[in-house]
Amino acid sequence: MKDEFFKYQAQTSPFPLAMEISHAKGSYIYDTNNKAYLDFVAGVSACSLGHSHPKVVNAIKDQLDKYMHVMVYGEYIQKPAVELAQFFAEHTPEPLEQTYLVNSGTEAIEGALKLAKRATGRSEIIAAKHAYHGNTMGSMSVMGYEERKQAYRPLVPGIKFISFNNIDDLQSITSNTAAVILETIQGGAGFLEPRDGYLTKVKARCEAVGALLILDEIQPGIGRTGKLFGFENYNCTPDILVTGKGLGGGMPIGAFTASTKLMEQLKEEPKMGHITTFGGHPVIAAAALATLKEITETDLMTKALEKEQLFKRLLQHPLITEIRGKGLMLAALTPSADITNQVIIKAQEEGLIAFWLLFEPRAIRITPPLTISNEEIEKGCKIIINILNSIVH
Repeated sequence: MKDEFFKYQAQTSPFPLAMEISHAKGSYIYDTNNKAYLDFVAGVSACSLGHSHPKVVNAIKDQLDKYMHVMVYGEYIQKPAVELAQFFAEHTPEPLEQTYLVNSGTEAIEGALKLAKRATGRSEIIAAKHAYHGNTMGSMSVMGYEERKQAYRPLVPGIKFISFNNIDDLQSITSNTAAVILETIQGGAGFLEPRDGYLTKVKARCEAVGALLILDEIQPGIGRTGKLFGFENYNCTPDILVTGKGLGGGMPIGAFTASTKLMEQLKEEPKMGHITTFGGHPVIAAAALATLKEITETDLMTKALEKEQLFKRLLQHPLITEIRGKGLMLAALTPSADITNQVIIKAQEEGLIAFWLLFEPRAIRITPPLTISNEEIEKGCKIIINILNSIVH
């Protein structure tokens, strides 16, 4: 279908990988020639439990037999959505009590930004340089990468940028600030972790001036860093938590979670402060709940930290200068974009799926399913090392 793919489907770049998919199961994706590809990317951190996980598939099938979309979000009581929101409340610290379910991570960011402005009566948003929060207009406005957004200006006004991990920049957060929005671990920038209590200091500054802290957990959330939510690693609870990607177990979803007091701001003055037709879709909510239960009721989060160490042991090579990240949110850096490009392209030829990061061209993305086995990790890392050896020679 390659001709049809390029003719009819709008493209995102000049050179898509254009692998034609037949089916996917576990840690593998299969093309129409039935060639198996070991997946080190998991749909860009989205397929937390791998492909076609039986518990997720069964939850979807079970809900399909009952009902699909019946009403716009928030009007009818639909058990999967209620149980999913309840799960969030039971597995997040106070004051995170209510969850608004939406269709994607970027929509959840939009909802969080709206909520912060509504709750504080302020309009200024502070974001981080090299941040990525999605590609809709509000999310793009808090993207810290001018090259990606300059063609779409004017964007949402009132955005200021600070440097991630720079304590001096926190003085930019003032009584004019509605919210500071940060990725718990910067994704597109190269999987940069907060250090030296950075998030705790940001939260303290927000509290001092009456601003809210929004943490974007679309990539680091849902067990990927060894905790259900990445912020649990850094002693900092956000005012608004944003999730997506891995939450759906392969289905499209986003969510933002806050206190009841904050969330009440969206239901009046004006009414329907945020609305969505398909948010909280019962089939997707069922898939998400099954995903969360499997992650929290097994040892997958503990194993994620063990697998991190396995990756770091196996990916030792003169052309790997650094491995950043935590758990199964890892980026292996090479000395140049050219070497990284060679590794990713050759890996696919060798039956391994690796991928790029948005803003760090030297990084090889390693975000496999949490269910990946040690044997599969060893197999994939051997492919990468062999490719690097061929580049050296």
